[in-house]
Amino acid sequence: MTTIVLNVNQRRYSLQVLPWVSLLDALRERLKLTGTKKGCDHGQCGACTVLCDGKRILSCLTLAVMKDGSDVTTIEGIASGDDLHPLQQAFIEHDAFQCGYCTPGQICSAVGMLNEGKARTREDVKELMSGNLCRCGANTGIINAIMEVKEGGGLE
Repeated sequence: MTTIVLNVNQRRYSLQVLPWVSLLDALRERLKLTGTKKGCDHGQCGACTVLCDGKRILSCLTLAVMKDGSDVTTIEGIASGDDLHPLQQAFIEHDAFQCGYCTPGQICSAVGMLNEGKARTREDVKELMSGNLCRCGANTGIINAIMEVKEGGGLE
């Protein structure tokens, strides 16, 4: 066992983990933060996307020990108290989810993508979000929601 410290959603946790435990499993099983989803467990669907030190990562492909001392933001930490993040609100307004399984990863990925500042056009957003799959077909609503926040500001 290895002791690591993770700052998750602005709260410090000290965890003992085996060296092969993924960040996803540490978040879900040890910290009971089940908003981050286990989809394919191979880094192909994006359901496990979280923000780590402000950058979007696939938590299923990241060993927890690799992120010792890091700041991690999951979907549970995106809102500010009772105030939804602008992307969360835009997802609601644009009906950007059906089953909702991919939504946490989509929102975390979108926050990270917008903070990267590389998305200039709708096509850029589509390309930069292509690692996050929605099997229900809510892609148009997802891109519309992201574009609304991108064009209207709203990011903190």
